[in-house]
Amino acid sequence: MKTTAYFDKLRAREDRAGIRLQWIQRVIKSPVREVTQSDGRIRLWGSVPEMENRFLRVVLLSDRETVHNAFFDRRFRP
Repeated sequence: MKTTAYFDKLRAREDRAGIRLQWIQRVIKSPVREVTQSDGRIRLWGSVPEMENRFLRVVLLSDRETVHNAFFDRRFRP
C-alpha cells in the first residue's frame, strides 16, 4: 500500500496507532460510501466490526491508491 509522508507521520500518534492496515485495505476494497473532494482526493468510509462497527474514513489521493489519512469518523452516519 502506498502512503504519503503525512500519513506515515500520523501513524505515530497515539490515537491513530491502533488503526490496522488491513482495516484500511478493507475500506478501500469495499467502502459503504465514497465522495470525491474538489481537490480530487477521495474519501471512503467503511465499518470496522473489530472496533464495535465504528466507521473508518480513509482519504486517498486522486490516484486512488495512495493513502493520505485514516481515522475513525464519529460524525459519519450511513
